[in-house]
Amino acid sequence: MEKKKHNPGFLWELLSWPEIEAYLKKVDTVLLPCGAIEQHGPHLPVDVDYFDAKYMAYKVAEACEDPKPLVLPAIPYGVSYHHDDFKGTLSVSNNALSMFVYDLGMRLAANGIKKIIILNGHGDNMPTLTYAAQMINRDAKIFVCVDTGETSDVDLYKLVDTKNDIHAGELETSTTLAIRPDLVNMDKAVNETMEFGSKFLDYDYERGVNWYVHTDKISSSGIMGDATKANVEKGKKMWELMIHHMVRFVESIKNAPLQDLYQKRY
Repeated sequence: MEKKKHNPGFLWELLSWPEIEAYLKKVDTVLLPCGAIEQHGPHLPVDVDYFDAKYMAYKVAEACEDPKPLVLPAIPYGVSYHHDDFKGTLSVSNNALSMFVYDLGMRLAANGIKKIIILNGHGDNMPTLTYAAQMINRDAKIFVCVDTGETSDVDLYKLVDTKNDIHAGELETSTTLAIRPDLVNMDKAVNETMEFGSKFLDYDYERGVNWYVHTDKISSSGIMGDATKANVEKGKKMWELMIHHMVRFVESIKNAPLQDLYQKRY
């Protein structure tokens, strides 16, 4: 007899439709993990953004109070054209991702979901996911938000020593070492700390602007940061911070009536 897959009770795909119908009478909030399949240097697997978003959603829901938010199946592909010069990257267009998320959001609303929290594991998905969130809010009139680390970055980057460490460097290598050390090849980790012609282009500058560039123009390895500074201890602290802050945020949304999430008129 085939062994049944462990079901923690909050994974949408492991529930039957009557179970989902019953669950939706208690909870109107879902977590939607969204990642990417793209190069992460010569030392990390290409699924980092996808796996981390999925892992984050699971751990957050697990740590939430009952009734827990429902966790949707993760979206593996993202907007990664800037990594296309490195093999293994599987990018989709902004239009494809935004319409996919929009269609999904509208069907969630039709199911009775009132709050969608998109956990974005890939920074360059943000403009596209924000656009999709706006369209869902416009047409379904429900609460939709996108978190790309905003709830934890202010604390997270205090643990990072590297300037402009944004991709496959000290941070992502540390977080992967903490949960999947067998998939990290530190012998191939290198330092590709970046310097730009204007401080306003620095990714960690508080007054920096959003800008876009093909990765091979600024990194020969695909790393943007210093992967050699990564370690397990940093990674564990990073995960602890990210999960802690996201749980606080999700609980505040999950427990609030929908009307309380919008500005009230007095």
